[in-house]
Amino acid sequence: MSTSWQDPGAVDFMLDDCKTWAVVGLSGDPTRTAYEIAELLQSRGKRIVPIHPSAQTVLGEQGYATLADVPFPIDVVDVFRRSDSAGEFADQAVEVGAKAVWFQLGVVDEAAFDRTVAAGVPMVMDTCPAIEWRRRGAR
Repeated sequence: MSTSWQDPGAVDFMLDDCKTWAVVGLSGDPTRTAYEIAELLQSRGKRIVPIHPSAQTVLGEQGYATLADVPFPIDVVDVFRRSDSAGEFADQAVEVGAKAVWFQLGVVDEAAFDRTVAAGVPMVMDTCPAIEWRRRGAR
C-alpha cells in the first residue's frame, strides 16, 4: 500500500470541506455497506447522491444512473465497486468536475489513482470515511 493513497491532507479536505458526496453503487438495500456509509455521511451533514443504474431514490435523495446525469456540482465521488471496474468512475469524476475521489476499503486501482491525481483531483483509496472519522476520535 502506498501511503500517498491515504494522504491526510486529502482525507481532511474531503471529510471537512466537501458537502456533496456522489455514492457510486448505492442502492436501497440497507444491508449493504454503501447504504450504511451513506447514512453515516448524512449524519455528518453531507448530502448524498445515489449513483446506480436503477437510479433509485435512497435515504430521501434522488438517484441518478450516471455521474454525468447529476444536474449540480459534486464534491466527492465515493466508489463502492470492485477494483477492476472502479477506475472508470474516477475518470468520470474528473470529467464532471468533481473536487475529489474516494475509493472504499478494498478498492484499489493504482493507474486510476495516478490519472486522477495527475488531473489535479485529490484521491484516496482503500479506506472508509467511518475508519477515518474514528482515527480522528469522532464516533
